[in-house]
Amino acid sequence: MKLAAFVAVFSMSFSLAAAANDSAAQRPKPATAPSPDKVAEAYNQFMLGHRFEEADDVNAAIAAYKHAMELDPTAADIPGELAGLYLRQNKIQDAMATAEQALKIAQANREANRVLGTIYAALSESASPTAPRARAGAADENLAKAIRHLEVATDRASGQVDPNVRATLARLYVRSGAYDKAIPLLTDLVNQEPGWQDGPLSLAEAYAGAGRTKDAIAWLEERAPNDLRLLPALADFYERERRWPEAVATYARAVQRAPRNSELKSRYASALLNAGGRENVTRARDVLTEVVAARPAAPDARALYLLSQAQRRLGDFTAAEATARRVIAQNSKSPWGFYALAESLEERHQYQTIVDELAPVVAEFRGAAADAPFDVSILLPHLGFAYQELAQYDKAISAFEEARKLSPDDPAVAGYLIDAQLAAKKYGAAADVAKAALKQHPNDLRLTRLQARALRLNGKTDQGIAILEEALKNHGDEPLAYIALAQIYSDADRGAQAVRVLQDAQAKFPTVNAIAFELGTAFDKQKKFAEAESAFKQVLTRDPENATALNYLGYMLAERGERLDESVNYLKKALQIEPENGSFLDSLGWAYFKADNLNLAEENLRRAADQLKTNSVIQEHYGQVLFKLGRYDEAIAAWTRALNGDGDSIDKADIDKKIRAAKQKLPKK
Repeated sequence: MKLAAFVAVFSMSFSLAAAANDSAAQRPKPATAPSPDKVAEAYNQFMLGHRFEEADDVNAAIAAYKHAMELDPTAADIPGELAGLYLRQNKIQDAMATAEQALKIAQANREANRVLGTIYAALSESASPTAPRARAGAADENLAKAIRHLEVATDRASGQVDPNVRATLARLYVRSGAYDKAIPLLTDLVNQEPGWQDGPLSLAEAYAGAGRTKDAIAWLEERAPNDLRLLPALADFYERERRWPEAVATYARAVQRAPRNSELKSRYASALLNAGGRENVTRARDVLTEVVAARPAAPDARALYLLSQAQRRLGDFTAAEATARRVIAQNSKSPWGFYALAESLEERHQYQTIVDELAPVVAEFRGAAADAPFDVSILLPHLGFAYQELAQYDKAISAFEEARKLSPDDPAVAGYLIDAQLAAKKYGAAADVAKAALKQHPNDLRLTRLQARALRLNGKTDQGIAILEEALKNHGDEPLAYIALAQIYSDADRGAQAVRVLQDAQAKFPTVNAIAFELGTAFDKQKKFAEAESAFKQVLTRDPENATALNYLGYMLAERGERLDESVNYLKKALQIEPENGSFLDSLGWAYFKADNLNLAEENLRRAADQLKTNSVIQEHYGQVLFKLGRYDEAIAAWTRALNGDGDSIDKADIDKKIRAAKQKLPKK
């Protein structure tokens, strides 16, 4: 027997709520026992009612049942059957009143409890998630009533039970969070009704709701080989446990079984993206390209969004931007196209374009419908990042503050705000925000690291160091704790301590590249260049595509004017990986400058300076090459930007001296 779908919505000319209120007023008064003759005639009328209903003569059936009730008012089965008939005819008010009448006679009457349980279940589902509290409370009360009645209706002591009713009860158990009751009931139903398509997934969801995801996976793993319909559910549960390789393999089998299922292929692609690695991302791009091509006139928006992500991660930023704009064209009221667009533009460091695109959209979503806070909250961080890169720090801080109001419990948003305040040199404010955020998230290592940095920049270095030393005691199993402490030691000119911390970390986490990279920077700051180079090469041995290590090593050689051909090769490779990275362009330009290849130096430094206008070091470098090329007025402008920029790692007096020297070179007026 197949389980029928539960009917959640009834077609009726009056409200379900009114039926619930009116039913109590129609309960009959207790009746005296009828004579045997009346009982016999009542039985005849009862059977006649059945025959009339089978013949689709509903009015005659109702009349027969009512006559039977008059003849034998003590028989609960008669109003119970009539209540069932009323329910089948969508006469909900009559069904509830008659079922209540049956329960007045016999509280355990199965059919009357089934009718009331079914109706109360529908009532419990009629309140929307955004309904007022009173309506939501009524829905909860109706859910409890539905469960109570259906538990009576499914009591096996009264005989065989309709599996449809048991399935409804199981679903209500899941809705109410009674997973300990849902799991055995669903297990029994799935075994009893192997053809019930929704059963296995319902049972798996019940396991998950009970916090037993691993049990759900084990159950699905046992069943899936013999029931390939369960493969998507198994893959989904692997994703919940972040078991990406298993999710990818399972989705691949599911897609093989249903190669035209676009929704399934999109889920497969999403798992591939989460699994990471160039091979997986490439496969995700290819799968998503097929999905989008299958419906060229109206491609799936989610597939387009994922395709943009895949293209971006493969370095095809132009294609990623174009795909993101297709998502926007399809639905400009959704934030996800703009989100994908911002990410693709960030990769190309086109921060002004991000502002131009996102600022009006954020303004539109901010004053829009009830779901606007979510929409704005995912766009505001990208708008804030763009403002920060453009050195519009007040606007960046404002964007992050708004994002924090919308997501007050998100530690990442608090971190963005602190970063912006540090960039604006508002160190005290940054320390205050970090302190407040750590009250909410006392074990968040990133916030602790930012607090320590804010304290150091605000002249409280020892306090910042003490915080990170304590953090290392509490987070000794996290590489970041060692890196954060080593960085503050290096910044405080305590290089030997930084190296010791990182060497201890390397012994504990021998394969973590971030530790080896940080050790290289610590050695570089101590002018231990051979040791620094060795550390960076260790990173590149494990990860030849590590663009940051390639850049650091290439720049370190260029800065010392050593092995400049090798330096250029490192930096060219870094730019092959991140072709629009302004810092990498600066490094390559500086290497060419040191090699006295002024034309290539100017080309790369100009691109870097145009992109990172407030980076004082890059503007100083650009001024150097312009001066050497005899373009003194442009050199003066670049050095002036250096003085007005972030001021990090420059000697302002030396730049003033260079400006004066350049002015002396200008033609006399």
